Amino acid sequence: MSTSEKEGAGFDIAARHGEKARAGVIHTPHGDIHTPAFIPVGTKATVKSVLPESMAQLGAQAILANAYHLYLQPGHDLIDEAGGFGAFMNWDGPTYTDSGGFQVMSLGAGFQKVLSESFAGSDRASTPDGTDHATKKGKERLAHVDDDGVNFRSFIDGSEHRFTPEFSMQIQHSLGADIMFAFDELTTLMNSRGYQEKALERTRLWAERCIAEHKRLTEEREGKPYQMLWGVIQGAQYEDLRRKAARDLGAMTVDEWQFDGFGIGGALEKENLSTIVGWVTDELPEEKPRHLLGLSEMDDLFAGIAAGADTFDCVSPSRVARNSAVYTARGRVNLTGAKYRTQFAPIDDNCDCYTCTHYTAAYIHHLFKAKEMLSSTLCTIHNERFVVRLVEEIRAAILSGDFEALREERTGAYYGEYR
Repeated sequence: MSTSEKEGAGFDIAARHGEKARAGVIHTPHGDIHTPAFIPVGTKATVKSVLPESMAQLGAQAILANAYHLYLQPGHDLIDEAGGFGAFMNWDGPTYTDSGGFQVMSLGAGFQKVLSESFAGSDRASTPDGTDHATKKGKERLAHVDDDGVNFRSFIDGSEHRFTPEFSMQIQHSLGADIMFAFDELTTLMNSRGYQEKALERTRLWAERCIAEHKRLTEEREGKPYQMLWGVIQGAQYEDLRRKAARDLGAMTVDEWQFDGFGIGGALEKENLSTIVGWVTDELPEEKPRHLLGLSEMDDLFAGIAAGADTFDCVSPSRVARNSAVYTARGRVNLTGAKYRTQFAPIDDNCDCYTCTHYTAAYIHHLFKAKEMLSSTLCTIHNERFVVRLVEEIRAAILSGDFEALREERTGAYYGEYR
């Protein structure tokens, strides 16, 4: 089944720049997403501390929620009864859900992130059958994978659960997102080459099962808006594995159904991000969208877009905001610093967000010192708008042919020198 045959779903490329950067439009039943686009993360059907209405006002085009967390609480059946997580949280725009694979494995191993710098102080842990898994030092492994799926214990109450490709599809269909991701096995840079190969084949077989179950559920839930399914490309830092995964999933067909787009995930060496993404986009179908999972830093966004990625998500803008870190045109700063106590001006004079047009850095400094919740709200609005606006500017630069000039200008000011 082709994307064009799926009502309300599709992707159009509007312009290209250089070898791979492109601007386009992803069509969903709940509206269009103009790409490149940053997709804020509302893990539990909420961007922490911020109203959904505020996310719309700051320019967010879509929200990504977490299948693993919403399955555990309040439950996908309840959200299905509410009309999907968009209706549940009063968000009427496009929505994404991830498969739960990242959370099952990353939380199960004690890691919060998969970029290379996350693995300092880690130990390898071996399972009884000799396969290697990375587990954070001092943490007990809460997830165990086999060829059929993953057994894991809830990080909330320790209860036992099992995810399979079919169950992940059932959860995500119930959550009602416009864009869903296939269930995959997360590996880390601590895993051996041999294990990466085994995990890649397991993910390939799971991808086939996801398409088959997606087809069954779509036909069973006839009359509901079509939900796109995107495959996830793994392979860590290995060129041959990344390219093989992209070729396999890009050409995968199950009962005439294919993936509608693709996510690029797993362990990435930050310094090689552009190269790794480039390997993948070399092999993927040109006419389908690509999502880079879990990145939002300025240099990463420029690198990913230049290598052919279309959309991005990350919890970092909201997470660091709750700890008083905010983005400015001149770099990231911490508002609890003494110099902000008397800055009776916005965080960033060039920012058009609600926070910067209504409040001073001095006031927000006070809120953090007084441990007031409003501090998280105002800084999250600022950070999310900063990233959303940056990607809006990148889109405009692709359309005008000024991508490289914008990249040099923005990264030069933010990092102090062009990277």
